[in-house]
Amino acid sequence: LGIPEFGTGFVRTVLENTQPKTMEELVRIAGLTHGTDVWLNNAEPLVMNGIAKLSEVLCTRDDIMNYLIAHDMEASLSFSIMERVRKGKGLTEEMEQAMVDGKIPAWFIDSCKKIKYMFPRGHAVAYVMMAFRIAYFKVHYPEAFYAVYFTVRADAFDVSMASGDAPTLLRVIQELDKNAQFKEAAERKRDKELITILEVVYEMNLRGIRLLPVDIYKSHATKFLIEPEGIRPPFNAIAGVGDNAAISMAENRGNTPFLSIEDFQARTGANSGVIAALENCGCFDGLPKSNQISLF
Repeated sequence: LGIPEFGTGFVRTVLENTQPKTMEELVRIAGLTHGTDVWLNNAEPLVMNGIAKLSEVLCTRDDIMNYLIAHDMEASLSFSIMERVRKGKGLTEEMEQAMVDGKIPAWFIDSCKKIKYMFPRGHAVAYVMMAFRIAYFKVHYPEAFYAVYFTVRADAFDVSMASGDAPTLLRVIQELDKNAQFKEAAERKRDKELITILEVVYEMNLRGIRLLPVDIYKSHATKFLIEPEGIRPPFNAIAGVGDNAAISMAENRGNTPFLSIEDFQARTGANSGVIAALENCGCFDGLPKSNQISLF
């Protein structure tokens, strides 16, 4: 969850099915999941049915040439086959016959015919190195990982949806997922982005790290902050509060306590829509609406 190139539902399913143990296997999975018709309806049934191992199936374009050369096929022909297959052009009759004559397994030849696009190994290696570094921080420095992850995705974050304990979050995720099919494409896309974020918040809760409430005195404008009690969301993590409004509030709030919501609005310049959004998140709990005191 939250690891670039590996965090989508599709790639997570591949990881669960293949159970990788080495960097080489992670590179192969990166190739499988970035190509077109490379894993689904191709390598997947081969691996799942024990016809070929993860270390044998075609994952990146380089695998084709290296495999053929290792099985004593002529180098220039091996290169030509790789170039044709990785572009989704399949095999010529002459190429296929040469592979049959070279005793290349039928599953390998069939796999070459199905591929529409293949990822280069160099790109897969670069992606895995980057993802592995981030995964290291997620394991060993979780607060830093979550704070940065949420900050990068603050525009899609919704504090009101992300608040609560783990069981509450799980119910929200399941409800969003269940209702997604009934929504318009744009709204469905937003919900899927939110589900991805909420899954990470849910995981964070299970690891014992709290998501704190937005605080009108402590919250940053746009960054999630690490505090002893947990992760503090910024102003722009509230739905309806944009970056400009968030920055204005953080810059103009000053160091003295607010007397009322009216005082907050006057000092920060927040409009009525932003004030309403803050109120809905409980940011003004305990603050009176006005500076005036009623005598009766």
